[in-house]
Amino acid sequence: MPDATLKDAPAGSASSAPAPLVTRFAPSPTGHLHLGHAHSALAAFRAARAKGGRFLLRIEDIDPARCKPEYADAIEEDLAWLGLTWETPVRVQSRHLADYRAVLDRLAGRGLTYPCFCTRKDIAEAAAAPHWASRTGPDGPVYPGTCRALDAPARARRIAAGEGYALRLDMAAALGALARKRVPVLAFEEEGRGSIACDPARFGDIVLARKDVPASYHLCVTHDDALQGVSLVVRGADLFAATDIHRLLQALMGWPAPRYRHHPLLTDAAGRRYAKRDKALTLRSLREAGHSPAAVRALAGFPDP
Repeated sequence: MPDATLKDAPAGSASSAPAPLVTRFAPSPTGHLHLGHAHSALAAFRAARAKGGRFLLRIEDIDPARCKPEYADAIEEDLAWLGLTWETPVRVQSRHLADYRAVLDRLAGRGLTYPCFCTRKDIAEAAAAPHWASRTGPDGPVYPGTCRALDAPARARRIAAGEGYALRLDMAAALGALARKRVPVLAFEEEGRGSIACDPARFGDIVLARKDVPASYHLCVTHDDALQGVSLVVRGADLFAATDIHRLLQALMGWPAPRYRHHPLLTDAAGRRYAKRDKALTLRSLREAGHSPAAVRALAGFPDP
């Protein structure tokens, strides 16, 4: 059954026109946009415009410690200066925490999550143990499942005592749930490469929420892509591996799977990928230095025709 926060799409007839392509740019407001962001935003924007589709802007500000309202305002200002337009209202994730909590509650109700009381130090020490040191995934050491074995009374006591905890997805239980539903082998469609098989088990029991961050990037991004009808996800190659987790969550929740396009990351002359710490290459700095929008579009890999 699909997530209650997502509306079912209206039924269409065989003669109905196909739905328009929907793309999105979904930055986190933790700093000013740089040329790499510009490349990703322009790629998504132009993909939608080439097909007469829709382009969305989403502000992924779920981490209150790192995200700042002034950066969210700057994102819209910089993108507008660059020449992009988008549908309104813009979805701001911090205003929709109840949506993500509903997903977490549904997963918990199916026995697919558990509270993890381990500190970062606990996890590092456990992952370094000789019998576990070789277990690494795309995000680094795989969590060894220390808290998975706690029984319900023990969990309840620790929560009642005020211990902080994260919510983890029980990977084995999740894959078992898909097997019982006879979900075929997970895969995603990558533009230019076709079907790519997924192996989410290599990530281990991923975190879906923390005491200081109410929902993880993985959960929020898959929920919102489904809610907003995103049909093509354009993003950097650094998120290619994460697609395995996103397809797992989509399958568990009954959400549609978009197509994906993971573009190469822009790098500087030394081969280093652009980052928010490169203040001289932010769109704001380039604008203040006298560059035109067309010049910055060209620097980002999208010269005007």
